[in-house]
Amino acid sequence: MTELVPLWYALTAGGIGLFGGVLLSLLWSSRRAAAYREHIVHLQTRLDEEQRQTLEKIQLLQQSREELRQQFKLLANDVLDDKSRRLAEASRQSLGEILRPLQEKISGFEKRVEETYNREARERFALEKEIRQLQQLNTRISDDAVNLTKALRGENKTQGAWGEYILSSILQASGLTEGREYQVQQSFRQTDVDAGRQRSQPDVIVQLPDNRQIVIDAKVSLTAYERYCSADDDAERNSALKLHVQSLRNHIRQLSDKRYQDLPGIQSLDFVLLFMPIEPAFSAALQQEPEIFNQAFERNIVLVSPSTLLATLRTIHNIWRYEYQSRNAQEIARQAGALYDKFVGLLSDLDDLGRKLEAGQKSYESVVGKLQTGKGNLIGRVERLKTLGARASKQIDAERLAEADEQLPALDDDEN
Repeated sequence: MTELVPLWYALTAGGIGLFGGVLLSLLWSSRRAAAYREHIVHLQTRLDEEQRQTLEKIQLLQQSREELRQQFKLLANDVLDDKSRRLAEASRQSLGEILRPLQEKISGFEKRVEETYNREARERFALEKEIRQLQQLNTRISDDAVNLTKALRGENKTQGAWGEYILSSILQASGLTEGREYQVQQSFRQTDVDAGRQRSQPDVIVQLPDNRQIVIDAKVSLTAYERYCSADDDAERNSALKLHVQSLRNHIRQLSDKRYQDLPGIQSLDFVLLFMPIEPAFSAALQQEPEIFNQAFERNIVLVSPSTLLATLRTIHNIWRYEYQSRNAQEIARQAGALYDKFVGLLSDLDDLGRKLEAGQKSYESVVGKLQTGKGNLIGRVERLKTLGARASKQIDAERLAEADEQLPALDDDEN
């Protein structure tokens, strides 16, 4: 028993030592675990912070890429809009160059139509005014002619010049233009069976439309009529009046023998106008011999006085006015047809231009697509060469790279 007490103390001491060792071991392990846990918490905190920063960087990168892509799209749209505006401006300029001659022609047509209308109104007013003045003109011409006839006293050459002067005044008052609607003292050569080749010189040739003419003669003798006007008694006046009618009848026969209507080179009507420059002389001859007018007409001669000749010439002037208007209308119609054909061609050219612009737009989009859109686009692949070490002195625009990079797969995906 006594021997067992030391053993028990020994066992008790050993157990206490073992328990203390175990307790110390557990205490040390607990502190180490706490340190590990603290380190793990620190590492977790750093990991969370790095993940947060990484996510922020990724978001910032994505936002930057989105902004770059939008900016590139805006730039591409601006480039396209600019090209479209330039094409449209070029088209408008080209269209303006095409339409300018047409517009000038249309303006010319409008101006000519307006001028024609205004000229017609002026001429109509002038005609009314001249008709009102016709009686006064005839009276004045007759008075002047009577006074001059008294002064002529049988000088046939002077009488002819006087008749031509009165005829020239009436032609000017008619509105006709010398050299265009009538010619004075034009010479002709004609062949006569009896007289052979001879020279003819009508006083006036009045032109008509369709290349037709009227011949006017003003060489009637007024000597007998001057004696009639200066006679002192009825017997002398009757004798002089008969001589006046006979002189007129002789001149009708001589004028008929000249056959002015058959002159070569002109398309004359079948009659010639015999102009008597003094209205009373014309009236006196008809009163003395009413049939003389028909007798002259049978010989293709028409007797005319200043009043009847002026009315005839004014009628011819109106015929020419309508003829010119008709020619202008035909020319306007012809040019209007040509203008219509030109406009149809212009519309066809515009349609063709539209098709070409549309084809150019498609070609532009196709080229842009090959350069910077779709997987494997050229901009992305060329930039890869630089990334892999290719030496270059220039840099592709960042906006284009951003658009191209968005379409390319990641480098790791290509390597895998």
